[in-house]
Amino acid sequence: MKLSFHGQSVIYFEANGKKVIVDPFITGNEQSDLDASTLDVDYIILTHGHADHFGDVVELANRNHATVIGSAELADYLTTYHGVKDVRGMNIGGKANLDFGSVKYVQAFHSSSFTHEDGIPVYLGMPMGVIIEAEGKTIYHTGDTGLFSDMSLIARRHPVDVCFVPIGDNFTMGIDDASYAINEFIKPKISVPVHYNTFPIIEQDPQQFKDAVTVGEVQVLQPGEEVKF
Repeated sequence: MKLSFHGQSVIYFEANGKKVIVDPFITGNEQSDLDASTLDVDYIILTHGHADHFGDVVELANRNHATVIGSAELADYLTTYHGVKDVRGMNIGGKANLDFGSVKYVQAFHSSSFTHEDGIPVYLGMPMGVIIEAEGKTIYHTGDTGLFSDMSLIARRHPVDVCFVPIGDNFTMGIDDASYAINEFIKPKISVPVHYNTFPIIEQDPQQFKDAVTVGEVQVLQPGEEVKF
């Protein structure tokens, strides 16, 4: 299985012959090594509606005729306002079996909206984390979230091979809470820090996170690098 990180919270993987991207914030993301105008994807998974996660979803979906998976509200918004035709609206606790594997949404504690040019935010449903199972691997992308104890329940139900966890603080968990989540609740085989250093307000040293984690292996990835299983 090919699984890679591409700045902020963007992950990309290929499984069972399909190409999948999560939270495709590419254009305007100085960390990203991708080009939204040429990227080929079959599926796009969204954790929530903020611009630094929603990103290039409209262009990628319409150009590639890709299926977008997200909250019911995000699905309606994309169809009604952006003409995205192939959408699958889901919600927390729901699971979809697809040709690359399965997607199950779990809770995250954050917010979710998209701000139009007039400055008015549009509510886009609950923020969510996502459990992806494909080719015998279980990936937990927590989305943007604070610390919550039910992460342990999620991990007991779905033992995690790779966890993508935010460390940027201010909008999400910082290093202290993120490392606690990994050590005490999620306990994955591999942890990858995300959602940091994209903007000055979320600048962090990922080595501090690595030093604080005592469970499994921490892989600090540069944009474009793959997880080493």
